[in-house]
Amino acid sequence: MEQKNIENILNSVKDGKMSVSDAMLKLKEAPFEDLGFAKLDLHRGLRQGAAEVIYGASKTPEQIIKISQSFLEHGQKTILITRMSKEAAELTQKSIDCFKYDELSRIGIVGELPPVNTNGKIVVATGGTSDMPVAEEAALTAEVYGNKVVRLYDVGVSGLHRLLSHLDDIMSAKVIIAIAGMEGALASVIGGLADCPVIAVPTSVGYGASFGGVAALLSMLNSCASGVSVVNIDNGFGAGYLASMINHLGVEKK
Repeated sequence: MEQKNIENILNSVKDGKMSVSDAMLKLKEAPFEDLGFAKLDLHRGLRQGAAEVIYGASKTPEQIIKISQSFLEHGQKTILITRMSKEAAELTQKSIDCFKYDELSRIGIVGELPPVNTNGKIVVATGGTSDMPVAEEAALTAEVYGNKVVRLYDVGVSGLHRLLSHLDDIMSAKVIIAIAGMEGALASVIGGLADCPVIAVPTSVGYGASFGGVAALLSMLNSCASGVSVVNIDNGFGAGYLASMINHLGVEKK
């Protein structure tokens, strides 16, 4: 149950529109729903401020549809589905009208994106165009949680002037997500320019000795720039979620 739903119940009791016993019955609803193949965490939004996300990889379209429909029935307004195949998206579209799919990031969204609810902005920067699928996963995740996102794509260190032309965006960000494969140098460069936290995302982009992103991961972990933290290889969702948490620090919850 989302915090807003609980507030509505309490206000209904206060206004005399709902009895105390009916309110108790509503509040006693199980904190999860057991669908047999999945146990949906219905109280995560109340505990953490962000509702449960559906990890779409390895789930059947039918499972994704049933989970999404259950969340909708329990009042969740926006549902994020990550790592979703195009085939699953096509079937989901037939069953859920308010569904949108971004093929590049493999992100599915049920419902509407919420309005921006914080004054800070998140900058998402990539070393190259090939890093864009991970970058869009991060950017869309942040937007689902009510953040303003500025995208700076293909600004890697092989053409440093491209990055330096965006110094205004870098210096005015509250948090920056730096996404790069190959040797992963972008995070250190941005970390040396910015006065805000930098979340580094190594990607699996690169030739043989990049070891599927391990080389970029180790470079980012060994960054000499202060204020750089690192998430797992290709984990755009994790970076977007963490950036949203940072961007909402000091924002009054509603």
